[in-house]
Amino acid sequence: MHRRTILSAAFALPFAVSACGHVDREPITPTARPTATFSNIGYADWSDQEPDYRFYPGDEIEITVPSATELNKSVVVQPDGRVALPLIQPVMAADRTIAELQASLTQAYSTQLLRPQVQVSIKSTAPLKVFVGGEVGNPGVYDMAGDGDALRAVIQAGGFKTSAKRTSVVIIRRGPNGRAMLRTADLLTGMTNGRADLVPLRRFDVVYVPRSGVSEAGLFMQQYFRDLLPISFSYAVNGFSGN
Repeated sequence: MHRRTILSAAFALPFAVSACGHVDREPITPTARPTATFSNIGYADWSDQEPDYRFYPGDEIEITVPSATELNKSVVVQPDGRVALPLIQPVMAADRTIAELQASLTQAYSTQLLRPQVQVSIKSTAPLKVFVGGEVGNPGVYDMAGDGDALRAVIQAGGFKTSAKRTSVVIIRRGPNGRAMLRTADLLTGMTNGRADLVPLRRFDVVYVPRSGVSEAGLFMQQYFRDLLPISFSYAVNGFSGN
């Protein structure tokens, strides 16, 4: 495929990347800085802002109804994104914040109770799924603890190959508005003196280790798609619909 049309191909990605589909022919070298500049690829500016947590299948939630304590219950978000509670139909929880779920449950219980005020808290969360590709031993999808970072993800994926460019590891993340954000990180420093920019990971982050010497954005993206294509995983949370 011609490198100017790489980004327009219909691939199953962990999130919808908004890209214009054109790559300049000028060589571009990724550097270890908060925002990497790849001309015309269309990534949003990187932000470290922590958004409100959104529930995901497998999360365990504590539900409290002060006016009807017999309804207090711990529930697990099911694979379809819903939670099942007494007296009401299953309610969509996936991809909703605590405040949003509280409002939905309060509304649902208003048909059964007088002025209910439902309280929601997180009891436990499902592991983070992250994608690790490129010059690592075993590219794939990995479950990580909540405090996982880019270096731990690479180690979990079999470590760096000898061909890896450890100083320009790429992290791709879905931003608050749905657009993909991209940055690079120097993980070589962390393996030699412990002061690397490790980049804490979020659910569905992509950690991509390019080849040493790769400097052209088009070739970088070819590697990215080639190595991640075997991983067929969609950002299912956005596809949930329900009450």
